[in-house]
Amino acid sequence: MTPEELSAAISACLTEAVTAGEISVEVPETVRVDRPKSREHGDWATNIALQLGKKAGMAPRDFAQILATRLASVPGVGAVDIAGPGFLNITLDAAAAGSLARTIVEKGSAYGNNDALAGHVVNMEFVSANPTGPLHIGHTRWAALGDAISRVLRASGAKVTSEYYINDAGNQMNVFASSVYNRIHGLPVPEGGYPGEYIKELGDTVLAGNPELGTLDEAQAIPALRDAAYKAQLEDIKSTLADFGVSFDVFFSETTLHEGGAVADAVARLREQGHIFDLDGAVWLRTTDFGDDKDRVLIRANGEPTYFAADAAYYLSKKDRGFEEKIYLLGADHHGYVNRLKAIAACAGDDKEKNIEVLIGQLISVNGAKLSKRAGNIIELRDLINWIGADALRYSLARFPADSPIALDPEQLKKNTNDNPVFYVQYAHARSCAAARNAAAKGATRDGFDAALLTDPTENELLAVLGQFPSVVAGAAEFREPHRIARYLEQVAGAYHSWYAATRITPVGEGEAVAPVHGTRLWLNDAATTVLANGLELLGVSAPERM
Repeated sequence: MTPEELSAAISACLTEAVTAGEISVEVPETVRVDRPKSREHGDWATNIALQLGKKAGMAPRDFAQILATRLASVPGVGAVDIAGPGFLNITLDAAAAGSLARTIVEKGSAYGNNDALAGHVVNMEFVSANPTGPLHIGHTRWAALGDAISRVLRASGAKVTSEYYINDAGNQMNVFASSVYNRIHGLPVPEGGYPGEYIKELGDTVLAGNPELGTLDEAQAIPALRDAAYKAQLEDIKSTLADFGVSFDVFFSETTLHEGGAVADAVARLREQGHIFDLDGAVWLRTTDFGDDKDRVLIRANGEPTYFAADAAYYLSKKDRGFEEKIYLLGADHHGYVNRLKAIAACAGDDKEKNIEVLIGQLISVNGAKLSKRAGNIIELRDLINWIGADALRYSLARFPADSPIALDPEQLKKNTNDNPVFYVQYAHARSCAAARNAAAKGATRDGFDAALLTDPTENELLAVLGQFPSVVAGAAEFREPHRIARYLEQVAGAYHSWYAATRITPVGEGEAVAPVHGTRLWLNDAATTVLANGLELLGVSAPERM
């Protein structure tokens, strides 16, 4: 019996009690069940009697007694106890508890998926680094977290589009092109330009495909260099993200907003909404009406649009493309953007508390990390991947809330010991795969599953932990906190290792025959394999079968 099935059984008992006239209350859509803090109190607990007792005009314990009497007759429920002011502690019989193992294996990669966010249509924007240089340590955290959040949202029923906003407009791109031009011709880096060996590499790449650019003067070469170097750098960014296991559904170019008239259209639409005013020859958006610390200029007095105008046009583009919810993941230095982005949403007629969400992440540091030889003044993501490994890096970054600073210790992350969390979880998966191979070699099969044979205390503990997975995924999606998945997987690994040490999936000696309990335990072993693999997949981390 899964927690969801138990929740449905409790709801059915409530409905039956209302129909019988024993209680008078509106039955909620779902009843929450949780693991009690002490396993001595049962397998699952619910406080539904405390929630509904007073609404029904009854003492919670009296309400709980009515519900307990009906629950006790539900197939699979071994015992129901009332604790404290009205908590219900529920113990499943061994067969009902053990049947979860078969359910998990049969669901396979779908186990953990839920419909908590069904109907939600989300645009998830993250990383969005300028296409003027390689990805660096500042982008690493959002690449890992943004992708993991997208995965848990999808697993919870949301329709998610992951999007990378390419800041390919403005003078920075001209400076970028000038930097490439100077390196091609052996000139110093222009004032405010981009240093680093990667600029020379880009120049070499551009010339290899367009040798005629080396013969043009600067005025003629810059437009072509700008386009070619930009494309080459963007490909480098995409390649690095792919090595990190991150892919995007959409790469959205800022330039298209300007060239397609979206910026001018956005100004006109916001003016129609009544939030535009003109002052000193400039066009302003009255964002202070919606919590911003000052009003923002959209069009300068010289007629040039500001970055904020592009931000407004981009938001409206997301709205026009049907995204009811827009999630922005921004770095620690972008706190000032929160209110202005929410103000754009409000000015566009959206609910700034429901239609837009801005997550701010804190900084990370990596002990012993060295500045990139290619970029000169940054720590490149590609170097971190080569040094620490994509799995260890992604797991470690997903293991903490976004708003907490992180200091990573590469030496610990490369250790094959239990104090390295990613190794601890991956090893549990590899161990379960090895156990399945060994069982097959000894002749154990999955025939004759008998859930009632799973009576060892460690089996009860492992089953209870495995049963929590769908609710953990739903919580991670609701609160945008994939670290819940990582911490949960460590619990699963701990419960699995304890069970592995306490029981046998295969006979011990040569003379002992394979028994039904061995085949049944093989199902439980496979259930643990499934949950570990599914959880690691949500974090974008591999689940090795051998280590």
